[in-house]
Amino acid sequence: MANPKQRHTHHRRDRARKQYDVELINTQECPKCKARVLSHRVCPTCGTYKGKEMIDTTPKLKSEKTKQAA
Repeated sequence: MANPKQRHTHHRRDRARKQYDVELINTQECPKCKARVLSHRVCPTCGTYKGKEMIDTTPKLKSEKTKQAA
C-alpha cells in the first residue's frame, strides 16, 4: 500500500476538518414547562403540544403497584 511521503501541516489538517463543524439544533422553549423542545413536536417532559395535553406523562408506577396488590 502507498504511504504518504510527508506530513500535512496543521493548517491544512484543520482546514479540512472545518467542513465537518457541528451546528446547534434550533430548539424553542415549551410555553408550559420552559424545557427546550424541537419545533412542531410534543414536549417530552410535560407532554403538551399547542397548549393541549397529547401524552400522559404521569408515572406508571401507581398502576403497577395496584396490579401487584390485587
